[in-house]
Amino acid sequence: MSEALISGYDIRRGSGHDRALLVKFMNRTYRELFPDGEFSHLARTVDQYFSGRTPLWWVEANRGDNPSAIACLWMGSAIDQVTGDRTSHIFLLYVRPEHRRRGIGSALIQYAETWARNRGDRAIGLQVFTHNQPALNLYQKLGYQSQSLSLIKPLSGE
Repeated sequence: MSEALISGYDIRRGSGHDRALLVKFMNRTYRELFPDGEFSHLARTVDQYFSGRTPLWWVEANRGDNPSAIACLWMGSAIDQVTGDRTSHIFLLYVRPEHRRRGIGSALIQYAETWARNRGDRAIGLQVFTHNQPALNLYQKLGYQSQSLSLIKPLSGE
């Protein structure tokens, strides 16, 4: 069952049958940012973390009888290590390039925030790559702020 997200687009809850499509959308996300990357491990990520406790929603253009997913939102939970509170966490938000800049990403963030509020969470978090300027712009426009900094150091075989 789907409901209107914004004009021209509907949102529907995903199910366990959507694992392959979720992996496909994760691949699209990472290939856009890292075109030469090898991402076969993403299927294992979905196998490990996708469950009824990590809901998934699909956005479809509501034109015609053959809907196809053009965006997705995958949510989960985290624990705020300072307060101990459970928080919502956005695992994946992806909008296909040809549907961007139409308000879908903003609408999905608002949908995620409503879901989080309804289950009693007081915060929502996400991770974004520092070189993904369009995503950073969207999140900052919607009031998201840096809380911590993730550092990484590649280890060589020294």
